Amino acid sequence: MNAMNMNTLSTQDLKPIDRENPREIRNLLGQFATGVTVITTRGQDGRKIGMTANSFSSLSLDPPLILWSLSKSAPSLADFMQAEYFAIHMLAQEHHSLSGHFARGSDDKFSGIAHRECERGLPLLEDVLATLICKNINQYEGGDHLIFIGQIEHYQQRHGDPLVFHAGKYRIAAEHPELST
Repeated sequence: MNAMNMNTLSTQDLKPIDRENPREIRNLLGQFATGVTVITTRGQDGRKIGMTANSFSSLSLDPPLILWSLSKSAPSLADFMQAEYFAIHMLAQEHHSLSGHFARGSDDKFSGIAHRECERGLPLLEDVLATLICKNINQYEGGDHLIFIGQIEHYQQRHGDPLVFHAGKYRIAAEHPELST
């Protein structure tokens, strides 16, 4: 069979990206389901810093590296850029309100939130699926975001189902019915 007989999708069938319409781009990229994290650190002035992010990904097993990104317009950008360490908290499906809490602006995001500190002084959220203590080893430009690379030094984890974000809404993960035993 030659390439001319195959069903192909041409660029005529594809829509061009409209850079003047960020909502359209956000909706497009929102079709990729992600987990939800809260990322914490300590500011240079000693303040506890925390924010919700779904831009988290594993990067390498050897060494154990992760990446996440932060908008260059985020109020906490300078704090994360200067931080020697940060903590990634992977949220469980029951943590949708916790995610919403850290997604909103507040003078003290940790008020009324169960947390403790590790020996690095980072605020650590209680009862999350996993916590990764990461050394902030590098940052890279990424358009309107800054990409952070962290090397995992310590962690904790528990069993549970993750909180998922898809198409602008919180979702829960379920086992695929065709693959269940």
